[in-house]
Amino acid sequence: MKAVIQRVSNASVTVDGNVKSSIGKGFLILLGVADNDTLEDVDWLVKKIISLRIFDDENGVMNIPITDVDGEILVISQFTLLASYKKGNRPSWIHAAKHEISIPLYNDFCNKISTALGKQVGTGEFGADMKVQLINDGPVTICMDTKNKE
Repeated sequence: MKAVIQRVSNASVTVDGNVKSSIGKGFLILLGVADNDTLEDVDWLVKKIISLRIFDDENGVMNIPITDVDGEILVISQFTLLASYKKGNRPSWIHAAKHEISIPLYNDFCNKISTALGKQVGTGEFGADMKVQLINDGPVTICMDTKNKE
């Protein structure tokens, strides 16, 4: 499972011209589910993300987690994070999970991070053509891969 976590001032996702979800200060998370991901990957990733100390303290040092700033989270499914680009110039998504694996794991991730945050997270629409807007705060962008935990 791969995630790109962006600290944002605000973010939104639009599907078919309608805003599906929007948040203020918090995280925009792009989430890619691989064909060999499990619930253990979900649990590890939720714990790491919710504990990330990337909000500024009173001294301007990134030292505060999202839970301490009353932040919000928007989670967008993004299979393109699993792109293989080793051969040629057209990416392959052979390692991206099929819907029967990715949708339940995506939903489980959203439910668990919502519980850990203490409030409902915003989501996109799985498999839809989405337009994502954000103001990256910092900019701060963190990439995580559950296959690279060391």
